[in-house]
Amino acid sequence: MALHSAPRLGVVVPSGNAAAEPEIAALASPAFNVHTSRFPVLPGKDLRGRLEKYNEVLPEVLGNFGGLRLDAAVVSCTGSHYLLTPDGDRALCAELSERIGAPVRSAALAILDTARAVGAERLVLISPYEPWLTELSRAYWESAGLKVDEVVKIRAGARFSPYDVATGELVAQVRKARLPEDATLLFTGTGMFTFDALAELGRDGGQTLLTSNLASAWWARDALGLPAGGPDAHPLLRRLAERTGEGRDASGRDPVTVP
Repeated sequence: MALHSAPRLGVVVPSGNAAAEPEIAALASPAFNVHTSRFPVLPGKDLRGRLEKYNEVLPEVLGNFGGLRLDAAVVSCTGSHYLLTPDGDRALCAELSERIGAPVRSAALAILDTARAVGAERLVLISPYEPWLTELSRAYWESAGLKVDEVVKIRAGARFSPYDVATGELVAQVRKARLPEDATLLFTGTGMFTFDALAELGRDGGQTLLTSNLASAWWARDALGLPAGGPDAHPLLRRLAERTGEGRDASGRDPVTVP
């Protein structure tokens, strides 16, 4: 598809998030173009204060796309939406969708959509958050009907810092947890780079590997009527699509490989 005529996905990200844009753009290509608007820098506020403010200013930040016509938009910050109930999150996204004239989904709701699509009812949280935010995340998923069986707390060195987790640290800490082969692993947060870790962990066994950015791209393709297991889809999306049976050949074998 020509760049000038491709559908447009708007992505709203926190100011310091370096992972969401490149990961979602890689997952989106070549089906649609990605355009971004960033939450404001909020000096003097702690993390919770920033997340609360993000929900307050979200209509304005979406408005920063101005006259750029969007076909869909994703709010790529799960933490701010954990402060809402899933029902409250849906209500906010419905209001925003009406305001901009295109479907809007939070990354958290996109995860719920994708979890349902792959038949997940139980999760293992792979969380780089501070403990209070991990517990807020757990409460959100469980109030939406997903059972959280275990939490693997991921550190960047000695700290909880999603933006600073290195691939080697992430892989080593997940493997150390010795998680069940049939588990669905949810790597929480949009700001932790995951692609290289997913490629490596995907060689270990049959676990379902789900991230905020994968789910956002899954939802965006669905909103545009594009199958996640289509031939133009990123290999990580096609791997997820296998969980629905969408990516298998006639013999039932898995044709997808992730480099």
